[in-house]
Amino acid sequence: MRARLVLLGSKGGPAIRPGGPSPSSSLFEIGGRTIVVDCGLGVTRGLTDAGVNLKALDLIFITHLHSDHVLELGPLIHTAWTAGLATTVGVFGPPGTRDYWHGFLQAMKFDIDIRIIDEGRPDLRQLVDIAEFGEGAVLSEGGLSVSALRVDHPPVTDCFALRFDHAGASVVFSADTAHFPPLADFAAGADILVHEAMLAEGVDRLVARTGNGARLKEHLLASHSFADEAGQIATVAGVGRLVLHHLIPADDPEITELHWIAATRKSWAGALTIASDGLVVELADDSSA
Repeated sequence: MRARLVLLGSKGGPAIRPGGPSPSSSLFEIGGRTIVVDCGLGVTRGLTDAGVNLKALDLIFITHLHSDHVLELGPLIHTAWTAGLATTVGVFGPPGTRDYWHGFLQAMKFDIDIRIIDEGRPDLRQLVDIAEFGEGAVLSEGGLSVSALRVDHPPVTDCFALRFDHAGASVVFSADTAHFPPLADFAAGADILVHEAMLAEGVDRLVARTGNGARLKEHLLASHSFADEAGQIATVAGVGRLVLHHLIPADDPEITELHWIAATRKSWAGALTIASDGLVVELADDSSA
């Protein structure tokens, strides 16, 4: 079969602006599994626009609990439930994911209870299996293996890069991270490295639009990677393709794809994709052999 990666939401940070991209979320389909990585605002619409039947929702992975990665986790699952979901969804996330889910269920208790009674739906609370993970092996099931690496995203300590391997195909998601050399070993030989990226020339304009500009800039510089740093990781790792994702800034009219390419080419000469909402990246799944 053909495996595909769909970049559902491509921007870094939780804010949305007219005509701009959505926060972080990705779809990864491989070996018959429907895998969602991060659930920023817009993930549900992104999945349906990508042709995913929400009743087939299967596995969800959350890299960390910043809102642009987890805000729509509950609404995605609830919407899938209203669309007819009747099978268990596995949700894997860092410590605190279970608290988020229980809080969402409490907030939606009236709606869930009345739909069970009035519409004959199964109990949503019985359809979600939450597993909190740390560094190391996360899942091994049906030929799919998933592992996690703690990355450098202060002040968040439980932030994890994720590696997915199936039948010789592999995709690595960096999560949010400052330049972190151990990530190259973790991503070694992967078909695709999906790495967050920031452009220095856009940072000052970005922070100027906020009311906490100086503090935000301090966070960005301490907690995120520039595009050329993502290229360095990809080069050392020897990956097949680098995908720049979680773009900062992603909605600056003065920044084009050419700016991202130029910055990354300082350190990476291989195949390169700059994320945009809905963009599809295909890779071969060796299980077809």
